[in-house]
Amino acid sequence: MRKMLYVSLIGLLLVQCGTSEKKEEMSEGISPMKERVNIYKNVKLTADLSSLSENDKKMIPLMIEASQIMDELFWYEAYGKKDSLLLTISDPDTKAFVQINYGPWDRLANNEPFIEGIGQKPEGANFYPVDMTKEEFEAAELEGKSSLYTFVRRDKDRNLKVVPYKEMFAEQVEKAAALLRECAELAEDDGLKNYLELRAKALLTDEYQASDLAWMDMKTNGLDFVVGPIENYEDKLYNYKAAHEAYVLVKDKSWSERLAKYAQVLPELQRGLPVAEEYKSESPGTDADLNAYDVVYYAGDCNSGSKTIAINLPNDEEVQLAKGSRRLQLKNAMQAKFDHILLPIADVLIHPDQRQHITFDAFFANTMFHEVAHGLGIKNTINGKGTVRNALKEHYSALEEGKADILGLYMITQLHEKGEIEGALNDYYVTFMAGIFRSVRFGAASSHGKANMIRFNFFNEYGAFIKDEATNTYKVDFEKLKEAMNALSEKILTLQGNGDYDGVAQLVDEKGKIGEVLQAELDRLSEKNIPVDIVFEQGVGVLGL
Repeated sequence: MRKMLYVSLIGLLLVQCGTSEKKEEMSEGISPMKERVNIYKNVKLTADLSSLSENDKKMIPLMIEASQIMDELFWYEAYGKKDSLLLTISDPDTKAFVQINYGPWDRLANNEPFIEGIGQKPEGANFYPVDMTKEEFEAAELEGKSSLYTFVRRDKDRNLKVVPYKEMFAEQVEKAAALLRECAELAEDDGLKNYLELRAKALLTDEYQASDLAWMDMKTNGLDFVVGPIENYEDKLYNYKAAHEAYVLVKDKSWSERLAKYAQVLPELQRGLPVAEEYKSESPGTDADLNAYDVVYYAGDCNSGSKTIAINLPNDEEVQLAKGSRRLQLKNAMQAKFDHILLPIADVLIHPDQRQHITFDAFFANTMFHEVAHGLGIKNTINGKGTVRNALKEHYSALEEGKADILGLYMITQLHEKGEIEGALNDYYVTFMAGIFRSVRFGAASSHGKANMIRFNFFNEYGAFIKDEATNTYKVDFEKLKEAMNALSEKILTLQGNGDYDGVAQLVDEKGKIGEVLQAELDRLSEKNIPVDIVFEQGVGVLGL
């Protein structure tokens, strides 16, 4: 294992944040670890709970308690034993940074270790044995080895074996399931009650489809709870394993009513995608929801490093084809990132003549249609390679996030031309460009960060934006951005439809990295002390419950 000395951490920070001279001017008297903690802006996670019933309010503490169990499970998946790591650390800033990252690797600096003596993060996190090779895994004839809900471990003879989540976490999921059943007894909305009962059962059986379908059938609930093993970003070895997380959510009904109509346009937009017919042959489900929520608690995967501001679930392809999916816009978290991060970025990097195009409504729409766009394209390859997810393996998430970003912008363009979206189209384009600078700072360890690197480099080659040397800022060329948008959409959809693992690997290798030009711009943002992301003060006390 490669050791990392403290001086190595300082070197890493200087690469991320600029020259040593400038950093000394900025941070005199501040330790390198304190600087890393300070890239996160503290935000109190609150919401207006006045629309909730008394029973709803009683459910929130129970949901938070179940969320804390999901947090514990994600710690194990990401690193292993949380307590044994934290007990070795005396420095409060280092301890805080470990907790933000759920381990000793910096998620916004390509998972570089920041504690002396810690090696590189295993690609498979803690889902697989650290010493397991891909060849060994692929040769092993083990039922369930590729399941979303199993660990791969070694038996007493050092052979690989499969351990289901329900067995590995038997005690914890029993407690979580009991809390969900208690919530179900309080639930006054029939759809929410049914979902909570089925989700409790799913935690005990590792069979989630019935609860996913029930979640899609919920329409009138004011409180929502996303909980369980869900996203597979943490498994960078194969993208097979789902990691535990939880969100406690309060629906913003007025905003949700504004969004409801867009789910119905998916089939029409699918037919118009700029790609050959065979790559858009599937019909997306229209029994889908677009809703706005205030989130009142994050736990586990979604709380690690950069914070999620929108959700597109369920991930089950069969459920998506049958029911579509639900897109949840996390409005209060989104507003915090817009105010504290995107606007300051625009003041530094976007040309003064185009800054008036940076708006929260455009940021909200770009984020929302990113989630909607996950439903476009196809879920199964056109050449018998199975699902796109399985064919592209560890590259699936980065390409899928790239697809959602670019097709979200395509959808906005099409809907704007039809008069279905208000505001100037240029607002969406300039805000989209500023958003690339925001998200690329998440680093190559993040699928979202890698997707933004690919798009920045692709757009740069197309001349979709130009650097104005007089102001040292960027200006969007709107016509060339449209050309780049269509070209990148076609490329990604084709790669996915073909299940072209090698082609995606080449794209990621060539364009999924930060070049000198982009790094120089990121250094400018760091020198201005603009936060990279947010970290929450959250819980029952913050909510006043």
